[in-house]
Amino acid sequence: MKNKIFATAMAVVAIAVMFLMPVGLDAIETGDDGAVTTTTRNDTSPVITTTPPVSEGEITTTPSISGDSNTTTTPVSEEIGTTPSGTKPSVSVTITVPTKTETKKTTTTTKPTTTTKKTTTTKVTTTTKKTTTTTTKKPVTNIPTVNAPDGTPVKKHGQLSVKGANIVDQNGEVFQLIGVSTHGVGWFPDAVTKNNFRVLRDDWGCNAVRLAMYIEESWGGSESCYLQDRQRNLNLVKNGIDYCIELGLYVIVDWHVLNPGDPTTHTAESKEFFEIIAKEYGDCPNIIYELCNEPNGGVGWSDKIKPYCESVLSTIRKHDSNNIVVCGTPTWSQDIHNVIGKTINDKNVVYALHFYANTHTDWLRSRLKDCYNKGLPVLVTEFGTCDASGNGGFNASETKKWLQTLDSINVGFFNWSLCNKGETASIMTPGSSLANLKAGTSQLTESGKLIREEIRKRAGL
Repeated sequence: MKNKIFATAMAVVAIAVMFLMPVGLDAIETGDDGAVTTTTRNDTSPVITTTPPVSEGEITTTPSISGDSNTTTTPVSEEIGTTPSGTKPSVSVTITVPTKTETKKTTTTTKPTTTTKKTTTTKVTTTTKKTTTTTTKKPVTNIPTVNAPDGTPVKKHGQLSVKGANIVDQNGEVFQLIGVSTHGVGWFPDAVTKNNFRVLRDDWGCNAVRLAMYIEESWGGSESCYLQDRQRNLNLVKNGIDYCIELGLYVIVDWHVLNPGDPTTHTAESKEFFEIIAKEYGDCPNIIYELCNEPNGGVGWSDKIKPYCESVLSTIRKHDSNNIVVCGTPTWSQDIHNVIGKTINDKNVVYALHFYANTHTDWLRSRLKDCYNKGLPVLVTEFGTCDASGNGGFNASETKKWLQTLDSINVGFFNWSLCNKGETASIMTPGSSLANLKAGTSQLTESGKLIREEIRKRAGL
């Protein structure tokens, strides 16, 4: 009988388990003494309840949990006999399960935890890092690395650009290019030496050199100019550029158009030459391109010079998007006023003005100031202390007036010329060693002494 009662109790327990397992009942174990052990689960730890061996009578199942509890009494549907004491055996099974309320609490607790984790994800930190990184990189992006010796002009001023009517350095400060131009490198190759450029930098206070390369000359001497002696002239220009880079100097590469005066005569050759230079040196902040020295012979800005410059400029910009380009202007680069309102669409273009102090006086200075006030960026890539022929009419007072005018509007200038030719404009005396310019004035002409003194004054020497 007892075995029958026990079997019936187990059947009831099994039925209860079928309904209760989905809400958290994990296991039921029956011990050797008939005790029933149930294990339920929740989100923290299992609840284990052990019920003593069943007694006679009705079977009571009591699901309970800490807090609210529910008790269900299930009567046995058939007579299962009596115990020796005459009472009905009863089985009491207590099963502890989590109620729906507890399940909700557990779920509610879990969700905020998940939300908190998402909220505290380092999104804000990531944003901050990106902002900081961007801010740090901007100056590096805007200021290219300058490979120049410490204390040199290029090391100090770096990449040049045009802002308004002035040239500015890498810090956005107005910068005045000041230097000396060679004569034609094909005719006077000995002028292109590292020694000469070092003396111009250290003893004179120059921050730049202009390399003048004649294309051809209608009056003679063309056999030494670029078109008839290309490789030698190209090598001389490259050597000059290399010396300037090594010395931390800026350098103007001058396509020296003079005779014939129409720059479009040799547009193809000009583009070929400047592409070579731009490909090789376009990433150096030292380089400045001068596209046509002195257009003349009635050649106009809009019909000839501007289209030519735009064509050559497009070739340069394929390889060099930053360095300054100088465009010559009509009438031996004096008619800069013809450019007003018709400038080239490029942020780093300036326009050439040339003067010779004994020929071009107040009238041309007034033109310069007027154009500057209208926003035209100008660079004096060539001037002389004498008359326009380059020989005779040395005029110190007019030269000083010009330099004072240029200083007042921060326009740069280059003196003609580093040469020992027997003419007034040369800075070295005839017979002096052109390849070996010395510090001091022992080799200098009257013009050379004046220009050295004026440049040294501006350099604080």
